Amino acid sequence: MAATRAEDTTLFSPYKMGKFNLSHRVVLAPMTRCRALNGIPNAAMAEYYSQRSTPGGFLITEGTAVSSTAAGFPHIPGIYTEEQVQAWKRVVDAVHAKGGIIFCQLWHVGRASHPVYQPGGAAPISSTTKAISNRWRVLLPDGSYGKYPAPRALETSEIPKVVEDYRLAAVNSIRAGFDGIEIHGAHGYLIDQFLKDGINDRTDEYGVSIGNRCTFLMQILEAIVEAIGAHRVGVRISPAIDHLDATDSDPLNLGLAVIERLNKFQLLFGSKLTYLHITQPRYTAYGQTESGRHGTEDEETRLMRTWRRAYQGTLVCSGGFTRELGIHAAANGEADLISFGRLFISNPDLVMRLKLNVPLTKYIRKTFYTHDPVVGYTDYPFMNNANGGQNPLSRL
Repeated sequence: MAATRAEDTTLFSPYKMGKFNLSHRVVLAPMTRCRALNGIPNAAMAEYYSQRSTPGGFLITEGTAVSSTAAGFPHIPGIYTEEQVQAWKRVVDAVHAKGGIIFCQLWHVGRASHPVYQPGGAAPISSTTKAISNRWRVLLPDGSYGKYPAPRALETSEIPKVVEDYRLAAVNSIRAGFDGIEIHGAHGYLIDQFLKDGINDRTDEYGVSIGNRCTFLMQILEAIVEAIGAHRVGVRISPAIDHLDATDSDPLNLGLAVIERLNKFQLLFGSKLTYLHITQPRYTAYGQTESGRHGTEDEETRLMRTWRRAYQGTLVCSGGFTRELGIHAAANGEADLISFGRLFISNPDLVMRLKLNVPLTKYIRKTFYTHDPVVGYTDYPFMNNANGGQNPLSRL
């Protein structure tokens, strides 16, 4: 693939992400959709991901449970049983048939769960015994919302078993045909519960210092890379995001601490990871409503530019991107790839719409986490290239 001069880079320029040749820089962000009934991927999911696939386009799946203790939403997919592995193959094949590249995001929610999702009704596991505050609510299987319960802090001796769950999930992902995996270390879920000093109150080798708080993530990364190779592994972090009370007293240096360890790991391993995926700080303001700000402010710019300069590899950014913000970020080298979430939900042909600068379909927030296989999922309209109109193209 011919190199693109930096001054000519756009959101629609090709990019070589490790061994993968991407035709553009618009990425499908991982988003929970609650359509995998009983944890099993299905035909609706194959349709959904296929609709959003483009030749040379990069997709990251919704968070996918690495074990029976990992769920915190109803009907999220897993990848820890053979039935799940086989079911995911249909989804992967549908994406590959469109020329797309797809990674499976490996997820454990930790304390962001409820006994209804846990084997035997047990307490969720975490780095801590502190519960998520009443600012947040957990979505229950009947569609109601409840309080997050107090979790059980993992014993030091139990942590290697959780690391092994991640490793097996990565192996299963490759068996299912995925091109790689993303380790979800962001947004207040289990790995983030170890990283952030606003949550992690441990006094063992996984707590207190910033280095110790990075240990859990790095053990997971090492186990996965040894199993499937660095070229198939991405890592997601969100040092400045307060989702689910995931606060840190020094997000700038937390991000730098993780990046320093990733850089050193790549050097020692002799191969770069596929990418590092960072959520923009503006997600805090904009992520939960449409009333938050758009745009770039000084503090956000300082954080992201510092992390961008520090990481030695491909950087993916997400969080509240509009067409204008994505084009600006790509053109100015603020990120190599831009992942879009909610706009991709309601615009299955988002790449083409962004490129042509045509109107976008508005998403319907109330159907984000429903379980209907069509409504609010595969029924959003595509452009009709013949007349500029829109036609729904779901084949289900």
